[in-house]
Amino acid sequence: MSNPDVEAAGPARAATTGIKPPPGRYYAGGDGQHAPAAPFYYGQEAERERQHHTWLVPVVVLANVAMFIVVMYYNDCPRNGRGADCLGGGFLRRFSFQPLKENPLFGPSSATLGKYGGLDRYKVVHGDQAWRLETATWLHAGLIHLGANMISLIFVGVRLEQQFGFWKVGLVYLFSGLGGSVLSVLFIRNGVSVGASGALFGLLGAMLSELITNWTIYTNRLAAMANLIIIAAINLALGILPHVDNFAHIGGFLTGFLLGFVLLIQPRFGWLEQPFGGKTKSKYTACQIVLLIVALLLAIAGFAVGLLMVFRGVNGNDHCSWCHYLTCVPTSHWKCDN
Repeated sequence: MSNPDVEAAGPARAATTGIKPPPGRYYAGGDGQHAPAAPFYYGQEAERERQHHTWLVPVVVLANVAMFIVVMYYNDCPRNGRGADCLGGGFLRRFSFQPLKENPLFGPSSATLGKYGGLDRYKVVHGDQAWRLETATWLHAGLIHLGANMISLIFVGVRLEQQFGFWKVGLVYLFSGLGGSVLSVLFIRNGVSVGASGALFGLLGAMLSELITNWTIYTNRLAAMANLIIIAAINLALGILPHVDNFAHIGGFLTGFLLGFVLLIQPRFGWLEQPFGGKTKSKYTACQIVLLIVALLLAIAGFAVGLLMVFRGVNGNDHCSWCHYLTCVPTSHWKCDN
């Protein structure tokens, strides 16, 4: 995935999208320049064309890789009784992978993931381990899972961080991962869920809301929006496969979508900061302000209600008899064991 590629194009920027699909979250076991018009022309044009240094995304990627190495170290497949069944045990030794029939993604066992921070509903609700709602987003089920997620993060995260800075993108990433975990705990009853894709879907949702709230500063916005919606729909549709935690994807996407209206708002085109007390055109449109307020209220209410339901042990499936189809649709080729 990558963020819409936006460049200055006269009075508005061209919005194009070249987005690679984000991989799933799995659960186991069960610069163009625009010159100022006058010496004292400040504000939106300079702000829009400024690019931030990118350091957060590389740090997040390194942190995820480091966590995978640590988990594999403690997994120690040969020592845990699998012996010759461990994949790559001859040269990887304690870093060897679980047998493919147990974990086809080249990774540790579900027990190890659960022990070192994977999202386990029982431990969150009854074990006072709420920290798992966030730590699960830093773990991955296997080498394939890790690689696909980190490549997607680089494609979308670098572009967003260059445009909006590390703290805005960081907040969207962290809270989207948390929102995905909350929805997952409400509906996924069995197994251990891990992966950063809830946070990645949050960045995708934020890209969509950013395009909506900053609609007037883009040119080919309809094509960009159609591209984003199609990519999001395709990837959410892939979440109906077995052992893919689509609730984490949906929760992350909705969280990021709301936060995009709040954190990724940009000044309208033509906004001026006049010196010496001159009259200033409004920095944001009334529509942008309304969207910001509504999205912020919905995000706060959503987290409050969701967390309250989680810690009360509410089973979301009791209130939505068809929602389990959002994460797995049984067919003649597979069964849904959730």
